[in-house]
Amino acid sequence: MDWIIGLQKAIDYIEDNLTETIDYETVAAQSFSSSYHFQRVFSILCGFTIGEYIRNRRLSLAGTELATSDVKVIDVALKYGYESPDSFAKAFQKFHGILPSQARNDGSNLKSFSRLVLKFSLEGGTIMNYRIETKPKMILLGYKRRFEGTPYDELRHKQEVDFFITTRAHQWMLKGMANDKLSDYCVLTNMNDDGYDFYIAATTDNYERDNLYNSNVTGIDFMDRFKFEEIVIPERTYAVFETEKQRMPIPEYFDIRKQIAAEWLSNEEYQLINAPELAVYHWGIVGGYADRTIEIWIPIEKK
Repeated sequence: MDWIIGLQKAIDYIEDNLTETIDYETVAAQSFSSSYHFQRVFSILCGFTIGEYIRNRRLSLAGTELATSDVKVIDVALKYGYESPDSFAKAFQKFHGILPSQARNDGSNLKSFSRLVLKFSLEGGTIMNYRIETKPKMILLGYKRRFEGTPYDELRHKQEVDFFITTRAHQWMLKGMANDKLSDYCVLTNMNDDGYDFYIAATTDNYERDNLYNSNVTGIDFMDRFKFEEIVIPERTYAVFETEKQRMPIPEYFDIRKQIAAEWLSNEEYQLINAPELAVYHWGIVGGYADRTIEIWIPIEKK
């Protein structure tokens, strides 16, 4: 309940300052949590980032203002934080589908993005199995793609499926080098309002990493085309959740992610920290078994 009240206070602060510069640290302080924890949990629960919420609310209000008054476009642009009419026009057209100058035309269609208002409902009463573990330092080898949106929306699922389907050669190469043939590691990092980096990775021995580009060992001279990177995961404490054993655990994985944010992360003891989040796919042999699982590693610290 305290988290719900704090989240509503943060939203109210945003709404009261839509025409001002909004500092995320100040927003998070309304909910008595760190900026990183607040931003991540907000995006999990809402399906969009704080930045997207602020931008959409401003453009929604700007459209209403242009349609119902004689105020100049440049004045509206400056009021809602745009430094030039051009940048405002591009954002306005992307959101509303028309130029700001067309908003005053009779019959022009504008989009409305409503204010968030939280409503309390009694939830919970469900069992979540998890464990707190301190994992040792890991060095993974992988390749990345920059994803749009948040790690917890439907767009993530589409982008992840496409990434896996269109990079089979990378995965075959990684599988050949991996010292754990039955697990794939997905690493989510560098999250901001523009998106996040998504890595497909594997655990490898020092020898494979040290000789990755040594053609005398690999027998080929084009390994650089795969753009593999070393991903260093420092020793860290995680809350580890796991799906039930099944043939396709991905839908449950996404459900658990939202449940973690709505229920587990609202506790008074732990908060998210600015560190990579991992999903470990215990996928089994190609062709699959019915006992596949996904582990979710959430980096945490005590409040």
